[in-house]
Amino acid sequence: MGPPASLEHNINNPAGSQPEPVTQSPNDAPKSKNKSKAAPAPKEPEQKYMKLSLWDTAGQETYKSITRSYFRGASGALLVFDITRRNTFNSATSWLHDLRQIAEEDIVVVLVGNKADLAPASTVSADNAKPNQRQVTKEEAEEWCRQNKVMQYVETSAKSGEGVERAFLEVSERIYQNIEAGKYDLNDRRSGVKGPGAGGGNRTVTLGGGGANGAKKGTAGGCC
Repeated sequence: MGPPASLEHNINNPAGSQPEPVTQSPNDAPKSKNKSKAAPAPKEPEQKYMKLSLWDTAGQETYKSITRSYFRGASGALLVFDITRRNTFNSATSWLHDLRQIAEEDIVVVLVGNKADLAPASTVSADNAKPNQRQVTKEEAEEWCRQNKVMQYVETSAKSGEGVERAFLEVSERIYQNIEAGKYDLNDRRSGVKGPGAGGGNRTVTLGGGGANGAKKGTAGGCC
């Protein structure tokens, strides 16, 4: 997590892209009396590592009460809907409300539109039998994020794998930034973010709560 990887992916980079290199002519170079001493090379930031515990919760209304138990202590969430089914997008608002009521304060949320392989980015199909089955445009989803103060929208395809890694990186990098900013109490047992682990000295970050029966540190609850 963190630079340089986050800058390579343009995640949490205030400039939006890496700075352009500056080109100087020989006449513009600063003159030095001691030509034998070269300027020290800038030190590259040390890469940081986090361990994530991921919980794939059921989306059906029948299991909603059980699902909420996994929200407690969660530091981040991938809020996933199906771009070919508008009703799943409409349900995102209530899921977001539940997350913000139960999970960590200022939980990091990324909205994910899945099944991007079934449609181009900007057109809507009224007939699901056609190749283009999109019912929610990218512009609609991005506007929803702005209105609901959700940090990012990412489109993915679970079939091809497109965008999946990006979705996880968006959440992870922002949790890392919150850790660096001191927004979590790393000694609070109720928090999904834990302090340095034994031996490795790395931070352990839980992307989901302990669930109904609690989670062992470092275990994964499944893929998203």
